[in-house]
Amino acid sequence: MFNKPLPQIGKYFKKVTLLFFVPLALNAQQVDKHITEENVRRIINTLAADDMMGRSAMRPEHIEKATAFIESEFQKAGLKPLKGQSGFRQAFQKQLIVPKSLALSINGQSIDPKKVVLATESTSLNSSSGFGTLRIDYDSTIANKRQTLISKAFMLSRDTITAFVLVHPAYEEFFSELKSYFGKRLIAGRKGSKVFVISDQPINSYQLQASQTVEPITMTNVVGMIEGKKQKDEYVVFSGHYDHIGIRGAIDGDSIANGADDDASGTTAVIALANYYKKIKNNQRTLLFVAFTAEEIGGFGSRYFSEQLNPDQVVAMFNIEMIGKPSKWGRDHAFITGYERSDFGQILQRNLEGTPFKFMPDPYPKQNLFYRSDNATLARLGVPAHTISTDEIDIDKFYHTVNDEVETLDVKNITMTIRAIALSARSMVGGKDAPKRIDKASVR
Repeated sequence: MFNKPLPQIGKYFKKVTLLFFVPLALNAQQVDKHITEENVRRIINTLAADDMMGRSAMRPEHIEKATAFIESEFQKAGLKPLKGQSGFRQAFQKQLIVPKSLALSINGQSIDPKKVVLATESTSLNSSSGFGTLRIDYDSTIANKRQTLISKAFMLSRDTITAFVLVHPAYEEFFSELKSYFGKRLIAGRKGSKVFVISDQPINSYQLQASQTVEPITMTNVVGMIEGKKQKDEYVVFSGHYDHIGIRGAIDGDSIANGADDDASGTTAVIALANYYKKIKNNQRTLLFVAFTAEEIGGFGSRYFSEQLNPDQVVAMFNIEMIGKPSKWGRDHAFITGYERSDFGQILQRNLEGTPFKFMPDPYPKQNLFYRSDNATLARLGVPAHTISTDEIDIDKFYHTVNDEVETLDVKNITMTIRAIALSARSMVGGKDAPKRIDKASVR
């Protein structure tokens, strides 16, 4: 699958022009001309380089270089800032909660702090009663222990119950990663407290003392636009998140989580599409190109962005996430999260009729991918907002590790997917089609 070459979309049409509608063939040739593998490689190599320091939104000094690069790419492409803005940076203020001290004893035994993770927005805890008990048990039938731990921990952290979470010792090798997720984190207004502990023993008594401080932090989306020729107040959004998880525990001397697929690949697509649409100059609707920050820690960038515009004016959102590897069906396929929630996917496929590329429904419903990227924020507001991806998330061994490097990617797959997005979006960009709105009540 990885070695089988896929013909360029434009070249494919040169062979079958007589069989299909001519403007489609001409569009495909423009796509091949303006979205090149060479440029895709240049952009992703820059975004996923070691000197980007893993692009953690929690470390402004580490993500700044990526912010500046995207800003310069938008400038070179000839995009304009949003109306009322002087530049492409969309900065906003948040607050960090920072752990300072933690002491826990259970059943009279002091617990090593390395085996404890505190997930709370309280600045002070001093308790010997009132905490319930939950568990993350070990299931030997599940191969990916790491992802199981992280997913279950995040799910439990979102409810309002105050409780200890006893984590089975089988997950101990991944506990430091959980600790890094719940170290410095943004205040989100969540209620309740969770204390994750490596233990399989019941809790008969405990004493917990902890303190945290609150610190301000500035975060930055990068947003540019191409104004529509006629339907100026109708928007089509192309987005991806440019933050990743930063510096992690070293593996073979490498501690930088480069985030090449997650989501330098999607951000590369946004930049490439901005260049493409600026060159062809045929958009009737206004196009917004957004590189979101803070997706990895709760989607705070997309939340802020959504507050700066009227969602009723957003016709569609193409959120692009992890397109660096061929899909389970091969290079000529991608999938759309929340496919059944609107006719977004059907419109895309109709615009690709006569090409080998297909957009499929999300094949990983148990992964809840519709809610795990920046599309969810606008979908909650009724926007036909979907994520396009090719990642085999259920078996991706590089996901959220220091090994998510450009060398693990298929740049041809990225290029082909971007071209397919450009071709499939043309009726929305051209002002003809508008997907039906998502039912806000159906999006939790």
